[in-house]
Amino acid sequence: MSFKSLGLSEPLLRAISKKGYEIPSPIQAKAIPPVLEGKDVLASAQTGTGKTAGFTLPLLHLLSENPKDKYRPIRALILTPTRELAAQVYANVKEYSEFLNIKSAVVFGGVNQKPQVATIRQGIDVLVATPGRLLDLEGQGALSLKRVEIFVLDEADRMLDMGFLRDIERVMKLMPDKRQNLMFSATFSKEIKKLAYTILNNPVQVEATPENTAVEVIEQKVHRVAKGKKTGLIIKLISEGNWKQVLVFTRTKHGANNLCKKMIGAGITAAAIHGNKSQGARTKALAGFKTGSVRVLVATDIAARGLDIPLLPHVVNFELPNISEDYVHRIGRTGRAGASGEAISLVSADETSYLRSIEKLIDMRIDVEIIEGFEPDPNASTEPIKQGQNRSQGRGRNSSSNSRSSGNTRTTNRNKSGNRRRSDNRS
Repeated sequence: MSFKSLGLSEPLLRAISKKGYEIPSPIQAKAIPPVLEGKDVLASAQTGTGKTAGFTLPLLHLLSENPKDKYRPIRALILTPTRELAAQVYANVKEYSEFLNIKSAVVFGGVNQKPQVATIRQGIDVLVATPGRLLDLEGQGALSLKRVEIFVLDEADRMLDMGFLRDIERVMKLMPDKRQNLMFSATFSKEIKKLAYTILNNPVQVEATPENTAVEVIEQKVHRVAKGKKTGLIIKLISEGNWKQVLVFTRTKHGANNLCKKMIGAGITAAAIHGNKSQGARTKALAGFKTGSVRVLVATDIAARGLDIPLLPHVVNFELPNISEDYVHRIGRTGRAGASGEAISLVSADETSYLRSIEKLIDMRIDVEIIEGFEPDPNASTEPIKQGQNRSQGRGRNSSSNSRSSGNTRTTNRNKSGNRRRSDNRS
């Protein structure tokens, strides 16, 4: 199958060819035809499978068939949970629309809104946005969604995890009832499917991979280790393995900052990325990581979605997420587009229940290895601290998981979806 056989226009085929793509990925092959037919689509695909092109390509095709040259109202809205994902989706829209008479813009918080408003006022066809800044600008009268023809909800499961349900409902009320709706996500829980059927009309459901499964090409491994020895172990693995590009996940902003400082102290170039960092600092850290000037990027789950890092070889869970699905999103940063990758989890005794939940979700046992000198503590409890204890350490409004500090204090067990906090995407 070729992109041409999917029915895409010649200008889009030129842009696809320029990017070096020849054959559509499974999710693209399944999603593009029904979108071109004007149908609502509910699509499930893991990260790294090309799902962004699965909606941007047919969206651009449909808009270009009926151009609005004189006055350009916002005709397509793509809503994303994080700034990084919004920037990445916008970059894709720009690349694929290179040979089309289509204008686009992106809006998110953390940066000056004036340039964003100026671009919108010039007239745009496609707007990529995070919920907070979008609603802020609409409330100021800087934009209108009354002419939206196509609405895309990207990373829908993450939207709910981050507490954006009410914002999504507010956005829905600002758009015409008659429009095409597309919902894309890495996984679909029962809550997501319930939301989908309140938004979508007789949707075509497509899946590129089974739900909640880890990317097959990723080599997964667990290192059982005492909590207090985790930092020494990760420094040993990175140094002795001569790893050049490593994405490391912690549960909290405090933990990310703390681990980053210890990495730098050990002579490893590192940067932290999380909700408390300014957008400029986050962009600089990610850019340094991509170019190689930063060897280790330490991140909270805000970075689990939307980071476009080609051929990332190593992902390390310094702390396991207490939401099992987040494990799938984290390790999905490696093994992208068919490339191989390695995902290592450093698991202390109190994370045992998290590990079991993850293995149940992905339906496999992950190989365990114990490294001499970094053995687990045989006397440590396997029970996580009950919710509500030591809650203050490492918590904050923008914490992505808000459940654990990277020190020796254990905090919370699995959160209910209604109690998760929204990450920092507002202005």
